[in-house]
Amino acid sequence: MTDAPLFDPRPCRLGEGPLWHPERGQLFWFDILGKRLLTRSGEETAEWSFERHVSAAGWTGANTLLIATETALCHFDLTRGSSEEIAALEADNPVTRSNDGRADPWGGFWIGTMGKQAEREAGAIYRYYRGELRRVFDRITISNAICFSPDGNWLYFADTRRRKVWRQALRDGDGWPAESDPELFLDLTSEELNPDGAVVDSAGHIWIAQWGASRVARYTPEGDLERSVGFPAQQISCPAFGGPDLATLFATSASDGLSEDGTHEGRTFSADLSADGITGQAEYRVLL
Repeated sequence: MTDAPLFDPRPCRLGEGPLWHPERGQLFWFDILGKRLLTRSGEETAEWSFERHVSAAGWTGANTLLIATETALCHFDLTRGSSEEIAALEADNPVTRSNDGRADPWGGFWIGTMGKQAEREAGAIYRYYRGELRRVFDRITISNAICFSPDGNWLYFADTRRRKVWRQALRDGDGWPAESDPELFLDLTSEELNPDGAVVDSAGHIWIAQWGASRVARYTPEGDLERSVGFPAQQISCPAFGGPDLATLFATSASDGLSEDGTHEGRTFSADLSADGITGQAEYRVLL
């Protein structure tokens, strides 16, 4: 296990959705419960406040992001700080909000929902593609770990409450699910580990944040634990690769329900993996 240093000291009640913007060379992430988007580039920091929960994003241009709020997917202008609704997301359901999400190799954007109080099976997973938002999976309690294999053949996703990660075969050409059921990839029940956000590196290994275990764990494509990176915070929520060579592993965390006194709970961390020859995939651009 390797320990990771602090990247940004600003505490988040529920840090989530880290995104390395490949054109800007800049990390963005969210405080879902604080209703904030944060960013850092070198010593320069910024943040934006929202009226609703915000949780995940994909990049659409040098100065724009597609952001998932609790009721919609919105196109956000970083320069102006303004947003335009692109598609409603369970806008008629006050019980739920958005959670984990990521762009896919075809320019689509996958986004999960969950109950604001983690109500049982209240969530779902959707894909936005070519102007259409379609529900793909339902009856999920805490949607997480949305990420893709480098060859585009597989989508990974998790239900944190069930402590399981699945993978779904994707069709060539458009990236919709193939005509097959999801396969169970990891069952962490016996280890009492909680799979949260995840990302796949350039070698096809999946890095999964394990809520409550102070770490991000790397699993082979066969599902074997290969290594882990430890963090000085309990509730590690989501990883992302970034940096000039995509050899830095970033991770968000959450302070919600924990004492912040003298701790790093809710902070954002980074670990340099270049010495191990590990690099991530560049995040795909969302095509509107």
